[in-house]
Amino acid sequence: MPTERITFAGHAGTPLAARLDLPDGPVLATALFAHCFTCSKDIPAARRISARLAGMGIAVLRFDFTGLGHSEGEFENTDFSSNVQDLIRAAQFLTHRDMPPDLLIGHSLGGAAVLRARAGIPSVKAVVTLGAPFDPAHVAHHFEDALPEIQSQGSAEVSLGGRSFVIGKGFVDDIRAAELDLAIADLRAALLVMHAPQDATVSIDNAASIFGTAKHPKSFVTLDDADHLISRPRDAEYAAEVIAAWAGRYVDLSPPAPPPGAPEGVLRVSEADPNGFLQDIQSGPYHHTLADEPKAYGGTNRGMSPYGFIAAGLGACTSMTIRMYARRKEWPLDGISVDVCHDKVHAQDAFPGAAAKIDQFTRVIRLCGPLDAAQQAKLLEIADKCPVHRTLEQGAKVITRLSEVTPAPR
Repeated sequence: MPTERITFAGHAGTPLAARLDLPDGPVLATALFAHCFTCSKDIPAARRISARLAGMGIAVLRFDFTGLGHSEGEFENTDFSSNVQDLIRAAQFLTHRDMPPDLLIGHSLGGAAVLRARAGIPSVKAVVTLGAPFDPAHVAHHFEDALPEIQSQGSAEVSLGGRSFVIGKGFVDDIRAAELDLAIADLRAALLVMHAPQDATVSIDNAASIFGTAKHPKSFVTLDDADHLISRPRDAEYAAEVIAAWAGRYVDLSPPAPPPGAPEGVLRVSEADPNGFLQDIQSGPYHHTLADEPKAYGGTNRGMSPYGFIAAGLGACTSMTIRMYARRKEWPLDGISVDVCHDKVHAQDAFPGAAAKIDQFTRVIRLCGPLDAAQQAKLLEIADKCPVHRTLEQGAKVITRLSEVTPAPR
């Protein structure tokens, strides 16, 4: 998916670094993503969720809060309220681009921030929290040993996630004063609360409090055994798919009608795991699946193999073609199933004298219903007329070209 690197002015006027993940096709909606405490816009969960939503037609702006990541400013001078103001500035930036945000997504403390920021972003129709605390002061447990020094000295240097940060007394005072009850109760947007029951950083009690305080429409979805940072690709992918499916009830995600005679469009395959063979497959805004190889071949077996997809296409096309013919004839065909097996066989078995191996697909077709012998024979004949069968039988021309080289994200 295309990604724009952009900057906009934060609450203090300093430039904030952002990425705008865009769909390949039309933008059906726009989301604004707020990252977790002391994290950045480029953590794996933010990247993967944004990419998957972009694949479904939802543009996503993710940015580094003031003083974090590639954004300018001093983290020491920020607090929870300034994060909220940064979110509102980001929404204003999107609005000036004619992309007012429809959806707010916040991870951990970013989840608390989007709940508070919603009142300042009137275009928002839906809000999603991921592992969010009900009380922003919850984050103080990350540096509780330094609290006495912060209170007495005004600030202290703490180590969080292997990095050093200066936490000021203003930050501590602000999170302690930042109660969210009223903001959640008066959210005036649909709410989706996502949380892992075994989250060791922010307990699921926080999710229960957010959900209980909110008014309908509201939904609660468990992230099962995901960790707080949603670091596993499969957990981030699951979260993105749930968010897109849920948001479709509150945000119009209907793609514009294609012109008559338009082709099906572009199917994009993107590498999901450079250490294995897992691939993301996105066809249009709604259809997503995974391709992989079996573990015996170095894959993780999380999706069908490439040949499995070919076999699936043949089986589906066969069933559809038979149904189309039987429906037109008004024959009593109650059900169809097609089993497809793929093998490599010696070409001489099919073409005498040939020494190479070719691909062989074997179909076993089951027709349910009170069909007579002549009807069954005709439907078996019709199966060979399915377009995918003809493509495989006759071969196809594949044209390959190299796109412009895209630099790797920093």
